[in-house]
Amino acid sequence: MKTDIEIAQEAKLLPIPAIAEKIALSEDEIECYGKYKAKIALSVMDRPKKEGKLILVTAITPTPAGEGKTTTTIGLADGLSRIGKSVVVALREPSLGPVFGIKGGAAGGGYAQVVPMEDINLHFTGDFHAVGAANNLLAAMIDNHIFQGNELGIDPSNITWKRCVDMNDRQLRNIEDGLGGGKNGVPRRDGFDITVASEIMAILCLSTSLADLKARLARIVIGYTYAGAPVTAGDLRAAGAMCALLKDALKPNLVQTLEGTPALVHGGPFANIAHGCNSVIATKTALKLGDYVVTEAGFGADLGAEKFLDIKCRMAGLRPAAAVVVATVRALKMHGGLPKTELIKEDLGALERGIPNLLRHVSNMKNVYHLPTVVAVNRFPTDTDAEIAFIIGECRRLGVDVVLSTVWAEGGKGGEALARAVAGLCEGENSFTYCYEDGLSVKDKIHALATKIYGGDGAVYTEEAEQEIARLEALGYADLPVCVAKTQYSFSDDATKLGAPEHFLITVRGVKVAAGAGFIVVYTGNVLTMPGLPKDPAAAHIDVDASGKITGLF
Repeated sequence: MKTDIEIAQEAKLLPIPAIAEKIALSEDEIECYGKYKAKIALSVMDRPKKEGKLILVTAITPTPAGEGKTTTTIGLADGLSRIGKSVVVALREPSLGPVFGIKGGAAGGGYAQVVPMEDINLHFTGDFHAVGAANNLLAAMIDNHIFQGNELGIDPSNITWKRCVDMNDRQLRNIEDGLGGGKNGVPRRDGFDITVASEIMAILCLSTSLADLKARLARIVIGYTYAGAPVTAGDLRAAGAMCALLKDALKPNLVQTLEGTPALVHGGPFANIAHGCNSVIATKTALKLGDYVVTEAGFGADLGAEKFLDIKCRMAGLRPAAAVVVATVRALKMHGGLPKTELIKEDLGALERGIPNLLRHVSNMKNVYHLPTVVAVNRFPTDTDAEIAFIIGECRRLGVDVVLSTVWAEGGKGGEALARAVAGLCEGENSFTYCYEDGLSVKDKIHALATKIYGGDGAVYTEEAEQEIARLEALGYADLPVCVAKTQYSFSDDATKLGAPEHFLITVRGVKVAAGAGFIVVYTGNVLTMPGLPKDPAAAHIDVDASGKITGLF
């Protein structure tokens, strides 16, 4: 069996101008980065053309068995193309953290990939490096301001801005810097986030123009004065230089699928610790270039889809036409308590115990957000007809169709049935709505998510979280949506609670305003904003030969 990278390296790619031509992009509207990548001019987003139909691909709660959400997104786009639709796929960029950690590459899989996969997974067009540079420039200007006399009265013990690096490095979670005194800086406790958790990444992905980007950067709250007043990047006069670092990164990236479908891959916030969606600019540009746009949101629907709908769509005025919830028999059996080593066996009992996870996600899409929804089951050779029939029957009880997908093995051909189902869902109008309204308090928004989306009884708060919520509401930030950071492995904030747990409370241990991004980050459980590498990281298996051919990416 060929690996993902072997399949990608054997593919015959079209020159990127040929891909641009498919979606009526002129030579002046693209900037080529080599033969197979390009940046798209921001002006394309403002075309007068009627916008296409936006399709969201989400999934059940992830397990080590895998679900294939990105693979399904790409295969669905290729399937729509095969049935004669004008389609563009819009995805996030992979982070080097997972690429070198457990997950490996994030450009799809099998015969449903975006290419060139090595470039996309490693550096790409440098967007993440620009985000890191802007983030760390602000950090340097904060500490320099304090060192140079601290005219603003910044309290070094109340700085909320962290440095970042696009790597899983647990050693940097908590550090002390500025040691040595004198010209070496002001000693203080500090730390790093992974780049995809930086507010700069969220700002890049939610901005609609260079002017909007600069304004959002200026609003970033980096900490507080001794008197308790917020200090912003604008106060430090940092926004202009940060925007200069990000001006090219703001332009969406154009690549292609293995079947030559145009793909916009741009931005990459994680969904467990950030808002989990590709950029507004890429999505809106895609909607001007295709009649159908297929996008995905990270991890399960309780994280990525919720944030896509309650944060991104709310801010950008986007209205999805349909949703796809991806599942596998294998993953649902894991949610039913079956060990990964026994997944090849038919076990209707485990499937019956695990399927409530899928049904809750489907119910949320259908009954909370009121989106036309279809379930896509990634079929594995070991799945039995009885197991597939059981899933179909349970979903139809909710009035939701189920379509089998074989895009990993067959590419767009294996996604044609799903494409027809999704195109049908897009035909009519829907009554899309949000999980909560703007006017609610911070706690009421958290309660709405905990009860309506997660299926729990509400939330409890540490004393620190209570105090910070009170401060942010007093400062006028109460109207912002909330971005919950929690484990991706459970509806709850406890990764061990699989399936569809009930009667639990999520623990809110802290909150932080991301005023530039325009939301309040809510930290629950023990979720970390700087991951670590596993015992046997993917990086240990990646290599490059004398000709420059890369191996080990998967």
